[in-house]
Amino acid sequence: MTGIAYDAVIATIAIPTLAALILAVVPSWRLAAGINVGATFLTLAASTVLLRYRPVPTELFLIDDLNIVFLLLNGFVGFTTSMFSASYIAHELQTGHLTPRYLRFYHAMYQVMMVGMNLALITNNLGLMWFGVELATLSTVMMVGIYRTPASIEASWKYLILGSVGIALALFGTILIYLAAKPVLGVGMGAMQWTNLLHRAAELDPAMLNVGFIFLLIGYGTKAGLVPMHAWLPDAHAEGPTPISAVLSGLLLNVALYAILRFKMLLAMSHATVQPGILMIGVGLLSLFFAAIMLYRRRDIKRMFAYSSIEHMGIIAFAFGIGGPLGNIAGLLQMMMHSLTKSAIFFSVGHIAQAKGTQKIAAITGLTKSHPLLGWTLVAGVAAIAGLPPFGIFTSEFLLITSTFARAPLLAVLLGFGILLAFGALLMRMTSVCFGEPSEVSYPITASSISIFLHLGIVLLVGLAMPAFLYAWFAHVATLLG
Repeated sequence: MTGIAYDAVIATIAIPTLAALILAVVPSWRLAAGINVGATFLTLAASTVLLRYRPVPTELFLIDDLNIVFLLLNGFVGFTTSMFSASYIAHELQTGHLTPRYLRFYHAMYQVMMVGMNLALITNNLGLMWFGVELATLSTVMMVGIYRTPASIEASWKYLILGSVGIALALFGTILIYLAAKPVLGVGMGAMQWTNLLHRAAELDPAMLNVGFIFLLIGYGTKAGLVPMHAWLPDAHAEGPTPISAVLSGLLLNVALYAILRFKMLLAMSHATVQPGILMIGVGLLSLFFAAIMLYRRRDIKRMFAYSSIEHMGIIAFAFGIGGPLGNIAGLLQMMMHSLTKSAIFFSVGHIAQAKGTQKIAAITGLTKSHPLLGWTLVAGVAAIAGLPPFGIFTSEFLLITSTFARAPLLAVLLGFGILLAFGALLMRMTSVCFGEPSEVSYPITASSISIFLHLGIVLLVGLAMPAFLYAWFAHVATLLG
């Protein structure tokens, strides 16, 4: 079955690549939307094959229990977002916000983004992982500015500039890791392969690894939306198409986090290095408290949920920083639940903005009366993202706080206080947006709710009864992370 496994690995790259080439020339936006959905479904199917059939690592590809989590989540959210995107983009065309030419460009760039993210996840090479993250970044930069308004162009440029700084720092960190490996593994591709690096980690120069990880944490942390290199994220969410907000929060931030985790594993296996978890805990708490405070000051609904993404990436970084079996399980569960919940929220918010003709929170009130489906799905999404039971994020945050309290009570208190601080802001905003008297301005729309219900349904089911196979899977990955 090795041939099937290798074919599936190649398919996760080949399918979106071929789809991007086709979508670049397809004249019909309806056909383009269908091709986009079909291609992401086939990519998800190829990723699912790798659950059962795992190829032997090669110079270029590596599939293990860690990256298959990210790859499946990437494929699933990419597919559901493409379904939501079809109805959302159709409305944007009807209202004149986008032209058929820009729609063709949008769908092609969507597939290029999938190529970049999947490449970063499945490669066994440090350089190719860096290239994949950069390719995904550049494609999303293009889509953020697709409306061609002054605000969207400014957001796109800010994203490009800060992202370029981050990826340059990540490149320098990658070079330092290579220099640390060269005396042990020799010159060439062998010193760039994860499998070789992890096998000989104890022999690598610890001083070089320490410096390299700092650059990598800042560089890839920029892509993950961690403070203080987060400034691109709120603007990109607010000014870009809502489907891109969903994949930015649900996917691209995770891919950057995956890169950080790979290097954390490398340092953990080299006992002479500093503890990378301490740095991740510090960055995580900083991101959590900064985002929680900023949530109280937001006036744009998409910008508000962008800061919520920063908050949760801080919690996830904290979880992986504290480490241990329970900390890593909590981090994986938090990451998965956040991706599903936040993308569902953006699906609702996208249609809400179209129905109300604005993203201003003050102009959006009484949604449960004016648009019951959108209003109540947003209520459910906010309850889930705030960590209320019985949703999955409550499970992951409860597990994280209790496990942290047993090891570092002060850190657990700080973490809990930051989560409560953010919860207060979300509750305040949800009350004004979803309840009360509806605002007068309202436009008829056709909302696509399949993706919303699918995401929130999974989050609810995991919160009610976490499947045994999922816990066992995450427990095994937790041992790999250390």
